[in-house]
Amino acid sequence: MFFELRQYRTLPGKRGEWVEFMESEIIPFQVSRGMVIAGSFVGEEEDDLYVWLRRFDSEEQRERLYESVYESDHWKNCIGPKVPTMIDRSRTVVTRIEPTGKSVVR
Repeated sequence: MFFELRQYRTLPGKRGEWVEFMESEIIPFQVSRGMVIAGSFVGEEEDDLYVWLRRFDSEEQRERLYESVYESDHWKNCIGPKVPTMIDRSRTVVTRIEPTGKSVVR
């Protein structure tokens, strides 16, 4: 098992809109395709920071879910085109992490 810790920077003044889009569109769609979203966060001191955490059981599962989500017509036509209007994709940081034995996040 591993997680993706995904850190995004929103465009000026767009964080609220981005959070609403994530919570009403992106997260429900990804969950409907089998993704496990372990958390969604905003920066307390950075007004452009958005962080979320996804869990995968294996690399094979991650690849299968990526294809199901990102190759879908719904993503390509409805969700994907809106993303660059709210976040600066060039500043996205994705870190793969594994929980330690005592981690409560599993």
